[in-house]
Amino acid sequence: MRESLDQWLFVYAALGVTLVGMLALVISSWLAMRRAEKRREETRRK
Repeated sequence: MRESLDQWLFVYAALGVTLVGMLALVISSWLAMRRAEKRREETRRK
């Protein structure tokens, strides 16, 4: 009998990569939004 690779390992790996990528995108978008709001407030004060 020949053993094959478990397909669920690849599914879990893809899910992990997707979640890490989404988390990185959300954090970078949130930081960019905060920088833009800070620049807007600085230009309003002038």
